Order: sequence, then C-alpha cells, then structure tokens
Amino acid sequence: MVAFSKIVIAGGGIIGNSVAYYLAKLKIASTIIDPVGIAPAASGKAGGFLARDWSDGSPIGQLQQHSFDLHAQQAEDLGAANIDYRRLACMAVGCDERAAAVAKPSGKKLEGVEWADINVLGRQKMGGTDTIAQVHPKKLCDAMWKYSQDNAGSKLIVGKVVEALLNDDGSISGVKLDDGSTVDCDALVIACGPWTDAVKTWFPPEVSKIIPRMLGVKYHSILIKSPHVLNEAVFFSGFGDPEVYPRPDGDAYITGFPDPAVVVNESPGEEEVRPEVVSRLVDATKKVSSLLGPIAPHTEQACYLPTTNDSLPVIGGVPGVKGAFIGSGHGCWGILNGPATGEAIAELLTEGETKHVNIKVLGVDSPYRR
Repeated sequence: MVAFSKIVIAGGGIIGNSVAYYLAKLKIASTIIDPVGIAPAASGKAGGFLARDWSDGSPIGQLQQHSFDLHAQQAEDLGAANIDYRRLACMAVGCDERAAAVAKPSGKKLEGVEWADINVLGRQKMGGTDTIAQVHPKKLCDAMWKYSQDNAGSKLIVGKVVEALLNDDGSISGVKLDDGSTVDCDALVIACGPWTDAVKTWFPPEVSKIIPRMLGVKYHSILIKSPHVLNEAVFFSGFGDPEVYPRPDGDAYITGFPDPAVVVNESPGEEEVRPEVVSRLVDATKKVSSLLGPIAPHTEQACYLPTTNDSLPVIGGVPGVKGAFIGSGHGCWGILNGPATGEAIAELLTEGETKHVNIKVLGVDSPYRR
C-alpha cells in the first residue's frame, strides 16, 4: 500500500536521505528540497561514530540497536569501502592534567591503548568490534542519494521551504519556496536538523505550538592525517574531554568543546569556525598523543547538532496535519540513528505504521515530552 504519491522531504542530511533511500528500495520516488544540497551541514561534518548498545534501557534503545544493524546492512548494499564503514574498538582514557606542563613522550604507550601515550593515567574498554563501528557521514549520504536517484528517480531541488500549503481539510497540498515557486505534494517530511525550529512558521499557530522546540549545539572538529591508519576510537577524560575517531582513510577526526544549545541563526554550510576552539582541539591533541600531536590539521570545521528540550528525537506524524511527518533532534546520535529513523518514516508513508521500531515514545505528542 502506498499511502502518498508525491513525497517532498525538506532537508538533505542523514535523516532526509535515509527516508529517500528506504522509499527508493520500494521503487518510490521522492523530492529532497535543501537550501544547499546533499549533506551540507552536520551530516557532512560529523564523526560517524556508531555504538549499538550505549542507549540500552532508554527510550531510544530499540531505535539505536536497529539502526546500528541497518548500518551494517547498508555497508553490504552500498559497499563498505564506498562509505568508509568498518568495525573498530573504543576506549575511555583518563588524563593527568597536572603533568601536562612538563610532559614529554615516554616512548611507552598505555597498555591496551593503541596510540594515546602522553599524560595518560588509565583506560577502560567501552566496546569492541561487536558493538562499535563507524561510517563517513558525507560519503554515506552521497551513496544513499545516488541509490535513490538511480533506483527510483528521486530528485533534488536546491531551495528553501518557507510555507506548508494545506487543503481545506488541513492536509498537505504542497510547499512554497523562498523564490515564490511551489511544489505540489501530498506528503511532507520535515528533516531540517537544527533548523527545524523555523518550521513552526510554515504552519498555522495551532499546529506550530505542538511542534517541539528545536535547538542546536555547535561542535568544532579538526581532521589530522595520521602517519598510518589507526583502529581505536578514544574518549578522553581531561583536557576538555576530546573525542578522537580514526578513519580507514588515515584521517583522525577530533572533536570536543561544545557550545551551549541555542536557536540556530547561521545558515547550513556557512557555520563560523572559531580559531580559539580549533586551537583548544589542537592543544588537547598535543597533550595526549606523540603520534598525532605534531601534525597540523588539514581541515577545520563546525556544525550544529539538533537537540530538543527533553533530549529525545522527534519522529512521527504531525498531529492534525495529514501528510506531515517529522524526523529531527537526534543530538550526537544523528548519524547512528538516521537509517532506522528514515526506515520508520518510510514505513509510515507507505504502510501507515512502523514495522521494525516502536516510535510512539518519540512522537510529537509523546508523554515523555516536557
């Protein structure tokens, strides 16, 4: 059963592309509308770290486990090498900040840790190849979009949605863009990430007030080319708690020092990179690794991760508007939970219900909302 025939997806990031991808697997075309294109913001700049069981016992536990498994399936379908998917280990490493001023490499790495060797006190394993993996978010989004185009004829419109057009019964009839043009559709998927708060202006007040507030947490990151490929992600405790995700192409993705959550006013793909935050990341790297510390970053970037007041993603239909759906607010787990979110929304569009994950707790009107 295909419940909707003309599907527009507002947002070209991991969620929007995942919806389009799982529709395309059913030979159903969709139209992505994005101000820039495919994955211009966090979905092109995130680390792509995947953990299967880190949210067990929480409202997103089932979503996360299923999405982790979907990533593995996507790697088979799209080619692991094409999206830099692999399994790896993960360690938590404690640091001695007091010794940082005089620390020198000892030449002896902390036992059980692959590459952290300066000012390190102890370590704890956070996961192995059975529960930890990674993917390159931009490469994944590009691969999913190519599949959606090739398998279903999906289309991309570069533009900005400014209004949802409604029929007399309140159902979706189309969208209006910032250039004044309109696109007909009977289903609208809102996948605007940290810019989802602006969606409130698309709808009448009685609808806008029930859409949860969406904020953005700005993260900076740097990329350093390692002398050789590393195979262990590390979460440091100390020096600002940086996180390092080595990639199979030799890059080490390093992030940390998040800003407070705010309403996002910067445009997608134009996020300001603040030199002082980059310097903190570089300095933290020098204080924990003699291998990576001396190497200057080749990429400095920033992006916003979408978050809600209750820290739960919003997934499901928009009450009172037939044909309107939303998927956003995944925080640091956006890349991880993108596939399961996209699959669930595709199921709502085609079957009227989800088949693999219970998303009622994550709906717009979930009792968990506050």
